[in-house]
Amino acid sequence: MNPADYEAAFKIISVAGNAKSLAMMAIREAREGDMDAARAHLAQADTYLHEAHGAQTSMLTQEARGNAVPVNIILVHAQDHLTGAMLIRDLADELVEIHAALRSPAV
Repeated sequence: MNPADYEAAFKIISVAGNAKSLAMMAIREAREGDMDAARAHLAQADTYLHEAHGAQTSMLTQEARGNAVPVNIILVHAQDHLTGAMLIRDLADELVEIHAALRSPAV
């Protein structure tokens, strides 16, 4: 297998892991009442997810153009990391909003 194929997969793993960590930090910040920090972490997570998605899109484009992308366990693992990070990011947004609503005075 081409080392560049591994490089793309490891990039996805790395940046998706960063996004997941930031989303979890956002939840913790919201639980502690710091909504500004929570939202800042979510924005940072989005930046990493955008980067990971870009790497994934490059591989999809390559495949669509007829240049086969070798599928191996590392790439499957990378896709799993990205999917998990995206899910946690979406849930983190909901949890931050729930914490914010619980802390705001009743209308």
